[in-house]
Amino acid sequence: MKGVKVNELERIVKMQKEGESRGICSICSSSPFVIDAGIIQAVRTGSHVLIEATANQVNQMGGYTGMKPADFRDLVLSRADALGLDRDKVILGGDHLGPVAWKKMDPDKAMDLAEELVYEFSRAGYTKIHLDASMPLGDEVTLTTEEIADRTVRLCRTAEKGASEYAEEHEDARMPVYVIGSEVPTPGGSGEEDALAVTRPEDLTGMIGCFGEKFAEAGLAEAGVSSAWNRVIAAVVQPGVEFGNEQIHDYVPEEAAELIKTAKEIPGVVLEGHSTDYQKRENLKKMVDDGIAVLKVGPALTFAAREALFALSHIEDELAKAGRLEGREPSCFIETLDKAMTDDPSNWKDHYTRDEPESSFMRKYSYSDRSRYYMTVPEVKAALDKLIVNLEAAGMPLTLVSQYLPEQYRKIKEGAIGSSPEELITDRVCSVLDDYWYACGLI
Repeated sequence: MKGVKVNELERIVKMQKEGESRGICSICSSSPFVIDAGIIQAVRTGSHVLIEATANQVNQMGGYTGMKPADFRDLVLSRADALGLDRDKVILGGDHLGPVAWKKMDPDKAMDLAEELVYEFSRAGYTKIHLDASMPLGDEVTLTTEEIADRTVRLCRTAEKGASEYAEEHEDARMPVYVIGSEVPTPGGSGEEDALAVTRPEDLTGMIGCFGEKFAEAGLAEAGVSSAWNRVIAAVVQPGVEFGNEQIHDYVPEEAAELIKTAKEIPGVVLEGHSTDYQKRENLKKMVDDGIAVLKVGPALTFAAREALFALSHIEDELAKAGRLEGREPSCFIETLDKAMTDDPSNWKDHYTRDEPESSFMRKYSYSDRSRYYMTVPEVKAALDKLIVNLEAAGMPLTLVSQYLPEQYRKIKEGAIGSSPEELITDRVCSVLDDYWYACGLI
């Protein structure tokens, strides 16, 4: 199974280096609706699906999802089984694996935890590993490229150890491919469009050169395709795309032209673009054409799922007014979600103002979609489950689906999807993924 998955990523790199425009969408989310949507998209198109977990979402302590790497793996694979996607079509990745979750700690302690994190991902059979040691730790102010490379080597050694142990138990397993580097600003949306700067070509080549030397010094770049350095397939850069609470910085090919030209001359390595959320369909296509072959997306997908949930909540409200809930109490999903966010502002206070009414608006409608951090709060999850049960029991009048989810209404009429609440949510996410599959040459 694992060999097939790694070969698909290597095949994309090979096609790019031969001048063919081909890419892959990296779905970076732990949302069950988003995971299902990605798998459904792969089933519909006969393609692979790449699903990644970040170090904050999933780690050896459970992350904010409560899942460890093996738990997330099992979740994704179980959903693939349930939805009819061959496991060989599933690529599992770890995003920003490094000390990011412990960056306030002493550097030695943070790196020890980062090594443990990377080991657990590779030991669980993940085949795409983004090694990210770019952030200062503890009282550090800045890091040199050499210091980042040294720490990345530490992480890579640990990843190789975990992957080797996994391979000993799975005869068809293959070693993981690696992604290096980190975008600026920080992942998940900056909120400050003015700070955006395209990666300089000399910074990309300097990083590749420095990392190559450090990998060689550590014995990770010996001759042959099995060496870790030869499995570095992508570098993360900032190609000029970003989003804030209400702003989107669109991809402008002219701004990234020198970076793109330089990257195309680097053998065996493509570019990975983060924060590609909310980009126009043709912008995504142009990015893949330009060699940004891995397009990461996350908040735009949970934003779409949140839109669908809000639409379903409004449908529930209309059914309640009409006396069609058959004595059931409304879920009050929107109100429950907002209460959970106001009770614990830790996941949005650094992104939104705390002044009302602006704060209330941002909690619901910001592009950065900080509400995604609260979907596993027990009260929110209970309200979401109640919303779905209420709608299933009452039935979904197509007139209300037309009012609140017109695109999904059209698809129901055409027989493309059913009208269950779950199908409406996942299809709303799939409508976003359609742009990525188009850009990557898959539809």
